[in-house]
Amino acid sequence: MRALIIGGSGFVGTALRTAFGDAAVATYCNHAVAGLRQLDIRDADAVGALLSEIRPDIVLHPAAQPHVDWCEDHVEESKAVNVTGTRNVVDAVRRLKARYLYFSTDYLFNGEAGPYREDAKPEPLNVYGHHKLEAEGIIKDRLDDYLIVRVCNVFGFEPAGKNFVMALIARSRSGEPMSVPLDQWGNPTYADNLATAVKELAESAHRGTLHVVGPESMDRVRFARMACDTFGVDSGFLRPLATAELGQRARRPLRGGLDSSAAGAILTTCLLAPRQGLERMKVKLQEKGMLQ
Repeated sequence: MRALIIGGSGFVGTALRTAFGDAAVATYCNHAVAGLRQLDIRDADAVGALLSEIRPDIVLHPAAQPHVDWCEDHVEESKAVNVTGTRNVVDAVRRLKARYLYFSTDYLFNGEAGPYREDAKPEPLNVYGHHKLEAEGIIKDRLDDYLIVRVCNVFGFEPAGKNFVMALIARSRSGEPMSVPLDQWGNPTYADNLATAVKELAESAHRGTLHVVGPESMDRVRFARMACDTFGVDSGFLRPLATAELGQRARRPLRGGLDSSAAGAILTTCLLAPRQGLERMKVKLQEKGMLQ
């Protein structure tokens, strides 16, 4: 199966590149990565030309504008990437009759009754969630052979240090306090495990929507303390705060997260609990000399 990973330079995209190996061609948008093709999904002609050249059997689409607070203040820019960009990819995929796998989010839901199953009614609270929901609608309206994979709280080794656990490690070293919301719940999901599960699903005949996340729902503070314990660092720098005290521009779903039982029943890949994912991340960090 020849795969194209749109957004292969990002956090999830990098994990997918490892999982798919030489069978995949991957793209970047703004930050060049050796061996990757440049692509701005806002450019419909460029999207069509690249897909026509590569002629993939499957297109995986983790690319997005994922900065939730930024999207709240830059609505048109968010829509250009998260909605119009998705439409451009979907239209090119439809012309090629390729399979399509799109990454979505638990921010589709209002956070009153999570973790959510696939058939729960979306009710997004912020611009980012609204745009991801609109993108899902485009996919469902225009394609038959698609899989929407909703994820949340993805963590793992990342050189840029942008995900929650990498930021936690950096703060533990500097001693700078780290504010952590005590009332936001989700499913910590180890990136490498997610990529392995997605590869299995990509190569299957499954269609529709699946929640592919870790099996345990927990609040951010509990997960942060679990990470500190796993990595052997003092958790004293953590500052548990209510979401209302954080001053975040976009509203967040509080009791959010996703129910992964449907995916768990399909997959042979075991979706890892948070502690298991953290232990695997610890090994990787030790190999890179970032932990004792």
